[in-house]
Amino acid sequence: MQAEAAPKVWTIGALVKWATDDFRTRGIESARLDAELIVAHALRITRTQVIIDAMRPLAEEELAMLRALVKRRRAHEPIAYLRGEREFYGRVFRVDKRVLVPRPETELLVDTALGRTRHVSMSMRQLDLCTGSGCVAITAARQRPTAQVTATDLSPDALDLARENAARLGAYNVAFALGDLFAAVPEGARFDVVTANPPYIASAEIPTLQVDVRAFEPLLALDGGEDGLALVRRIVDEAPTRLVPGGVLAMEIGAGQAPDVIALFEARGFTDVRAERDLARIERVVSGVRA
Repeated sequence: MQAEAAPKVWTIGALVKWATDDFRTRGIESARLDAELIVAHALRITRTQVIIDAMRPLAEEELAMLRALVKRRRAHEPIAYLRGEREFYGRVFRVDKRVLVPRPETELLVDTALGRTRHVSMSMRQLDLCTGSGCVAITAARQRPTAQVTATDLSPDALDLARENAARLGAYNVAFALGDLFAAVPEGARFDVVTANPPYIASAEIPTLQVDVRAFEPLLALDGGEDGLALVRRIVDEAPTRLVPGGVLAMEIGAGQAPDVIALFEARGFTDVRAERDLARIERVVSGVRA
């Protein structure tokens, strides 16, 4: 009687190749990178070790874990949610479906806020609206340990995660408040800088977003109303009464929105209004000074 063929031995390299090919057939552009990141996360090793240890056989429990992660990525669930983390400004933030995945372009919002408040760097009071994972507020707080930062969000689930990130990253100078934009903080509170990464996608454009975004990231943090500027208008309109004289408002916006947002700033009396471009040369952050 002919002996049965031995079962295939899955190695790290074989799993990476299989996952890469599978992802490519499903239209995932970063197939190889995603496969390596999933394997590195599941095995708690670096991407370099994934390559070096390509011939290492996988144990059954490792293989089962990897197959489960590959199945989730097949459905276009973001890699950041699979890994439960995303790097931002050199720090690792925990992320899940409660919050948007921090984007590299949002680092420009931090740079703008810090750059335009150098004159109060030792005593900066910052309000971060729509804080989500807390990446902007926590980063600013860590960059300026003597600052007083308040972070707000309409989602209690998002604030829970932001608090967890603040504790993990040692941002003890951040306070969190639940509520609708400025209503979350006392009426008499005034700030040197207000930052915001509000939802700025037009409602009609939501169905056209990548599956990774529209099917998994919170709609509350994406949908900016009919033209994408519903919350932007509210923030620009209310900000002057919450800023000290000479205080700065800085907001992340969508591609092509800069001219309209600059007009909103100027109509509300902001001076020295600027639009900063991200690495893709898109005008991504608009900021201005309260006269």
